[in-house]
Amino acid sequence: MGRKDTRRMSKLAPSAGLREQVRAFLRDAGSVESGAEVLSELVRLATSRVIQEALEEEQKDFIGRERYVRVPGRGYRNGYVPGHVDTAEGRIGVQVPQVRDAGQPYRSLLYDFLRGHSDVLEQLVMEMYVRGMSTRDVEAAFTDATGGCLLSRTGVSVVTEHLWQEYEAFVSRDLSELDVLYLFLDGLYEPLRRHGIRREAVLCAWAITRGGEKVLVHLALGSRESYESWLGFLRDLVRRGLPTPLTITTDGAPGLLQAVSEIWPSSLRLRCWVHRMRNVLGKVPDRLRAEVKAHLLAVRDAPTPEAGQLAAEAFLARYGAELPSAAACFSEDVEALLAHHRLPWRHRKFVRTTNLIERSFVEERRRTKALPRFFTEASCLKLVHATLIRAAARWQRIMISKLELEQIETLRRDLGLAQPTAASTAAVA
Repeated sequence: MGRKDTRRMSKLAPSAGLREQVRAFLRDAGSVESGAEVLSELVRLATSRVIQEALEEEQKDFIGRERYVRVPGRGYRNGYVPGHVDTAEGRIGVQVPQVRDAGQPYRSLLYDFLRGHSDVLEQLVMEMYVRGMSTRDVEAAFTDATGGCLLSRTGVSVVTEHLWQEYEAFVSRDLSELDVLYLFLDGLYEPLRRHGIRREAVLCAWAITRGGEKVLVHLALGSRESYESWLGFLRDLVRRGLPTPLTITTDGAPGLLQAVSEIWPSSLRLRCWVHRMRNVLGKVPDRLRAEVKAHLLAVRDAPTPEAGQLAAEAFLARYGAELPSAAACFSEDVEALLAHHRLPWRHRKFVRTTNLIERSFVEERRRTKALPRFFTEASCLKLVHATLIRAAARWQRIMISKLELEQIETLRRDLGLAQPTAASTAAVA
């Protein structure tokens, strides 16, 4: 690093460097195989960043001016001294700001408080990243025994605003290097106090890549999962360079199906089996439910496409007259329901449902049920993103063999899809 770069870096607050570390970590987290390792490192970096930003805000409030602003204030910034806070993730180092010529010694009450209340710090970081705490909640966490808040409202707002910035970085990143095989699309409904709408859909996309990684791809508000909302969502993925997926797994939302057929007409569309079985069994009397479910599983788990087709025809012949509503529900979009049989056998259980993100939605709902509704779009999206990105860090990679890759390429040619780049093929090999 040259002298000019060294001088420039020395002028940056330590929190600026930590923000870059968090962004870099989130970009590269998919390459770490251990979900526990990813989660632990994310919490450690987040904790360090929150402490550092809070300490710098406390110093700014004491002096009464921003960095490098030449207006009267109380004293001058005087560098940093090393410090640390003990947390559940281990000892975390921080840089404690110093002040000179203030007329009285400067001592960080916030640092002293955190040294003796690491449990409050753990609560703060967890809540900020997983629940989306309000400014008032964070202020309450930093209130000492005398009733005084050790972190100003301005300081709290600065810290929490970075969650929105991280979401914006997530939804604007380049996707051209994401070598997608299997894409999954679904919506999560959240209460949003906006224009009188009680609940609004958060559209979600995630994928399994050629390397076997399961990755969160995109999140955006979607106004009741309309065709227009999904079309804009998918166009944004294409605009940012997402390669054409081999398969796309969805539920039966009409707007979603129309948008998928318009954007990726050559991809193999799969219908989620969990949604379809729930719909069919909902039209079956209790006395026949176990029997009908067994027949549905025989269709789903057929060893070949031909066997799956024969099992589907047998189901319709068996129940077409006795259970016409259930049979009609099953036959609707049956081609997409059977399409997973064309994939490598071991991959079918991963792609025939949207269960991966459904489980993450359950976790997200558990953590947000205490909130009656979100007041802004930003508060909704940053919370859902924070929760799902944590869940994504725990998703386990699947192994894809050379034979399975050859089967995938054969299917890709049959569908008329573009071949993967030489670089991505070499990376997998």
